[in-house]
Amino acid sequence: MGTKAKVGRKQLLLFTSVILCSLTLGRGAVYTSEPEVRVAENKPAKLSCSYSGFSSPRPPSYENRVTFSASGITFHSVTRKDTGTYTCMVSDEGGNTYGEVTVNLIVLVPPSKPTISVPSSATIGNRAVLTCSEKDGSPPSEYFWFKDGVLMPTEPKSNRAFINSSYSLNPKTGELIFDPVSASDAGDYTCEAQNGYGSPMRSDTVHMEAAELNVGGIVAAVLVTLILLGVLIFGIWFAYSRGYFDRAKKGTSSKKVIYSQPTARSEGEFRQTSSFLV
Repeated sequence: MGTKAKVGRKQLLLFTSVILCSLTLGRGAVYTSEPEVRVAENKPAKLSCSYSGFSSPRPPSYENRVTFSASGITFHSVTRKDTGTYTCMVSDEGGNTYGEVTVNLIVLVPPSKPTISVPSSATIGNRAVLTCSEKDGSPPSEYFWFKDGVLMPTEPKSNRAFINSSYSLNPKTGELIFDPVSASDAGDYTCEAQNGYGSPMRSDTVHMEAAELNVGGIVAAVLVTLILLGVLIFGIWFAYSRGYFDRAKKGTSSKKVIYSQPTARSEGEFRQTSSFLV
């Protein structure tokens, strides 16, 4: 799965036998002939671990992926997830004598094509950050930036082509920071990832413009906004001064109607009166 293996401390109780260093614990010694092992992915790997001064070693299993021998363990086929620090621990049956030694296993995986993030336009005088990364390389890749096909040095003042630039470049993280951006920083940018195994891989090329800050445009926008705000305020004041808001309130008041009971003026004659309140 294209992820960098995290180096972790993996405990293995390995009981095996060759001397490199003698530990002061008890009378036994544990040692290795190769403190660091580098091997390509999907290949077997031998981690040597030997001891002296111990009796009755008892090698345990390790997920049926390794073979134990008198001189260490052998992975049948390693993956990038196996990268890490392994500890060979040896003790006798009574537990009175104890010793250990560590072996670093680095599974080699070539880098994949890196991806980069480059702004299409950066404002002169401001800060701009360009990033580059890939997730497959083991050991982790280092990153190198190219501008218009020319390798960018870590220190820009060391190359006449970049003497007018002010940037910092971190090969470990792949981050390229311009602070501040100058007109000469405009160009085509490419990033290369390499880890010493396999072929270096380059990203796509992305162009970055270096633009002047449009002060005139900003001032014009502010003036237009102030003018519109002034017109709005004047319109509201004018409407109040002419009484438009008061008339609108009167025009919306509702009429009330009151009906009175009819009274008889004469036999067989009725009158209905109604009064209106405005």
